[in-house]
Amino acid sequence: MDKILVVDDDQESRGLLCEVLESGGYAPHAVANGREAREVLNRDLEYRIVIADLHMPQESGLELLRSIRRQQFQHEFILMSSFMTGPEKHAAKALGAHALLEKPFQFTELLQAVAELTMQNSIGISS
Repeated sequence: MDKILVVDDDQESRGLLCEVLESGGYAPHAVANGREAREVLNRDLEYRIVIADLHMPQESGLELLRSIRRQQFQHEFILMSSFMTGPEKHAAKALGAHALLEKPFQFTELLQAVAELTMQNSIGISS
């Protein structure tokens, strides 16, 4: 079962995303910000996919993505936000984010993006 880390400062959103991912056959774990996410990712290398809100207090999804890339970790990222500026979109893509989902999005969009990543990982394709 693929382990997925959900990072969102909104508790209700975290819970809902985890329910959707569990229904899709994944094993999600949720944290409230980028700092907590880095702690989890440094402790447990089995997380390959990170789904993070772009705008959060303490550490944004984009800052988390930058930090993970500096550490040379190969986690796949899906970023989500109700508002993304052009420079944020450009930076996320340049850092290798697999998908940028604009809230509100359909849960099928999220599950499709996750399925693409788990399919790549299962057949040994890296992006």
